[in-house]
Amino acid sequence: MVRLTRVSPMVVAQHVIQRGNNGQVCFARKQDFATYISWLKDYSKEYEVDIHTQVLMSNQTHILCAPQCVDGINNMVQSLER
Repeated sequence: MVRLTRVSPMVVAQHVIQRGNNGQVCFARKQDFATYISWLKDYSKEYEVDIHTQVLMSNQTHILCAPQCVDGINNMVQSLER
């Protein structure tokens, strides 16, 4: 089944969740958290996404963000997941 296109209106805040597969740990060490935050900062600037807040837990992340351009969030999250 084909995945539906996400609606991502510009300048509207959205809640983005990323979870580990089957609840597995995503961040095993403190350095993992720091690296993820660094990537989040870089990609949010590159893809013009304003980060309002983020919560990182060992097995998931929650990000409240607003894109300033079309497909900004999609591109940012895709880069983070790689």
